[in-house]
Amino acid sequence: MACIMKLYIALKGSAIRHQVLLAMTFIQFGFAGMTLISKAALNDGMNPLVFNAYRQVIATFVLALLVLLMERKKSGSLTFSLFCKIFVAALLGPTLSLDLYYVALHLTSATFAAAILNCIPVVTFVLAIIMGLETVGWRSFYVGLKLLGIVITVGGSMLLSFYRRPSTGQPHSPSPGSSEGTFFVNKLEGRTRSILGPVLMLLSAICWSTWLVVQSKLLELYPARLRLSTLQCLISSVQSTIIAVALEREPNSWKIRWDIKLASLAYCGVFVTGAAYGLQIWCIEKKGPFYVSMFSPLALVLTAIFSAIFWAERLNWQSILGGILIVGGLYGVLWGRNKAEKQEIHNSESQTEQSPDIEKN
Repeated sequence: MACIMKLYIALKGSAIRHQVLLAMTFIQFGFAGMTLISKAALNDGMNPLVFNAYRQVIATFVLALLVLLMERKKSGSLTFSLFCKIFVAALLGPTLSLDLYYVALHLTSATFAAAILNCIPVVTFVLAIIMGLETVGWRSFYVGLKLLGIVITVGGSMLLSFYRRPSTGQPHSPSPGSSEGTFFVNKLEGRTRSILGPVLMLLSAICWSTWLVVQSKLLELYPARLRLSTLQCLISSVQSTIIAVALEREPNSWKIRWDIKLASLAYCGVFVTGAAYGLQIWCIEKKGPFYVSMFSPLALVLTAIFSAIFWAERLNWQSILGGILIVGGLYGVLWGRNKAEKQEIHNSESQTEQSPDIEKN
């Protein structure tokens, strides 16, 4: 019994120490499911812009409920200047990033979409350096290991993406009365669609990377995490609805039935945008935007596994090798980052200890 208690205490202590790591892994499971179920809804005729508008509305209600339960007594001063910054953040993240993502997903395959999104860690890293959230000591071994890990992770992502075999069939076909054909991108020719899809997905990745970096600055001005997430979702609900109404006037596009579309909206609105985004902002506050962005390729590995299980998609050795490289590169980045942080703390402590001696002399 004593051994079991010691094991329990050890596991509990390890979970507390690695709670951000566990949280980000949990979030990537959710994002992998989002890609698959969203693609199924789009294949069934769901309008991408309408999908995002409904998703943000559902997420706003979920987050508002969480605020009432968990942050009722926690408040923050919301000035007009801060509101404008939150408005822009909502426009970049939940609105533009996801609108572009869903339109691109409508034009391309889930595999290729995931491949383009693997540039998120690189873009986030560059933006974090520009904004002073990440430092690069080029002579440090651990920083070099972190940069090498980024290259390996992105390379593994591309290898996994481009060597995955197409699925044996689509899980859903457009249902009767669906809005397929009403969306403006359906009128585009094949070559235009093949070019526009990757371009929109790349723009989505840039918007998302910018949103991740901006969250660190917003949390300094407005530390109430759930309230911040709720405000962004509320603003995004209005923005996304205006965009969807402006570009899609067909009333049937807004009708929701008891099918894969409703299931997808419930999953993405409640779990991904509602719960996972709030948790992701907490992770950004703890570890920074670059740390959070490095987990993005992990969703690709999980997507490949889920596709093999549920969509009968076969994995070849290139896909398996790509998955191993992603996990290995991610581990290298996290280990190098941890060691670099410890080295910086040690150097600062050494300088502090030397300061009194210099003053005495």
